Amino acid sequence: MEMDHCGFQVKNMDAAIKFYIEKLRFKLDYRAVNSEEQEEYAFLSLGKARLELIRDMINEYEIPAIKKPFCPHFCIEIEDMDKAVADLKTMAIRIVRGPLKIDNEETWIYFADEDNNIIEYIQWFNKK
Repeated sequence: MEMDHCGFQVKNMDAAIKFYIEKLRFKLDYRAVNSEEQEEYAFLSLGKARLELIRDMINEYEIPAIKKPFCPHFCIEIEDMDKAVADLKTMAIRIVRGPLKIDNEETWIYFADEDNNIIEYIQWFNKK
């Protein structure tokens, strides 16, 4: 068994796809509408990681408040936290918390998309 994808609800599909493609370098795999469920969805990928964006076509999406412990979140392993933080700031992406660090283990940062979905970047120092 393998992990297939993580899903985030979004208010505006065009804006969400643009955020993930232009700012986080995801690739749009496909976008469609499920008429039976009245949902629009898109699958994006970044390397082997896949993310599904879902927009409810009937009910207005109320963007949730961000609160600890920042779950659920989508975590992406990176190699250079300093560069990643600089990139987030350059792109005016909202940093929620961090970077945080556990010496000789990991450093991580939480940030949010426009729908308050939480993304985490993590850099491992001694990956097990």
